[in-house]
Amino acid sequence: MDYYDLIIVGGGPAGSTLAWALQNTGKRILLIDKARFPRDKSCAGWVTPAVFDALQITPGDYGRDHVLEPVRGFRIGMIGRRAVENDHGETVSYGVRRSEFDHYLLSRTRTDQALDTPIESIYQANGNWVINHRWETPLLVGAGGHFCPVAQYIGAGPGSRESVVTAKEMEFEMTPEQAATCQVRGDRPELWFCGDLRGYAWIFRKSNHLNVGLGREDPRRLSRHLEKFIALMQKQGRIPADLPGRFKGHAYLLYDHAERPLVDDGLMLIGDAAGLAFGQSGEGIRPAVESALIAANVIRSEPDLTARSLQPYGEAIARRFGTRSMNHESGALVPDWVKVPLAASLMKSHWFTRKVVAERWFLHQQVPPLDLPTPAPAGRETAYWRPA
Repeated sequence: MDYYDLIIVGGGPAGSTLAWALQNTGKRILLIDKARFPRDKSCAGWVTPAVFDALQITPGDYGRDHVLEPVRGFRIGMIGRRAVENDHGETVSYGVRRSEFDHYLLSRTRTDQALDTPIESIYQANGNWVINHRWETPLLVGAGGHFCPVAQYIGAGPGSRESVVTAKEMEFEMTPEQAATCQVRGDRPELWFCGDLRGYAWIFRKSNHLNVGLGREDPRRLSRHLEKFIALMQKQGRIPADLPGRFKGHAYLLYDHAERPLVDDGLMLIGDAAGLAFGQSGEGIRPAVESALIAANVIRSEPDLTARSLQPYGEAIARRFGTRSMNHESGALVPDWVKVPLAASLMKSHWFTRKVVAERWFLHQQVPPLDLPTPAPAGRETAYWRPA
């Protein structure tokens, strides 16, 4: 049995950020993920400057070797109606390919990794957590997304009472002919809201890659809304008529829809595993990164790992994202005060689409930077395990 001070389940932005932030603490850390990186990840793939700042990444450095599409504005409307175009006058976000971005974050960690390794068992023995009958730790962190096996262990996830937003998405590299005729601008992603305000679609161009998808709070009608949206956009020439492959589905939990506990004895949930996606946009990358940095700060300061000693993490999350009992309006894709009869008029307004939809709902510019000590990672060679 190999002993670790900390085991992280999930190598996405949440898990890799936590491992990176704890590199200088002297703790022996193992990160486990069922996938072999780089791997495909269903996600629209935009990252705000706040995320790059928190991760100490210079966009220019990242963009030298990876797809990075600066975003200066948005094209926003309701499906079937004319869209409003806004130019923010500066770069307000970036488009990334999640296969590249996640691999980049994971590759800069200096911690032991067991990739291509599914979680087969989780149990407690002698006061520690035991994973796959092979690894033992006093602190287990679930960072494996909505379907994280650590969250499932404590009764959250599939089969629980939590309601999720479901989405279908496709990202592909356009042919030269498709790229030449595509009317979508890379610096201006398109956001299209469903008529009932229970979901929205997007088209996001990143260089010659195109990401198209739609997410809804009502999963039973997801496919029907997606089919109508795709047909309309193809008719308008905004996406190619010959889409390659099939749409991939994924699910995420909005912050106020989650009932799962964030901590237990020797256990923490971060990122999408904790159900931290922002309400209106469904964005999970910034909450994943910030929750990991908050968790790292608590782990550094707490020698004891009981539920009581880890509770400062839950309290810090509540201060950062609000308490779930007080957050009902933000727990929906569109808040209650935006009524359906008024939505069509509001979506025609340059002020509303820029100041409310783009800057508040999707860019979260009203949220101040996270104020925590800056991690100072130390170097150590990474060990990789492969399943026998």
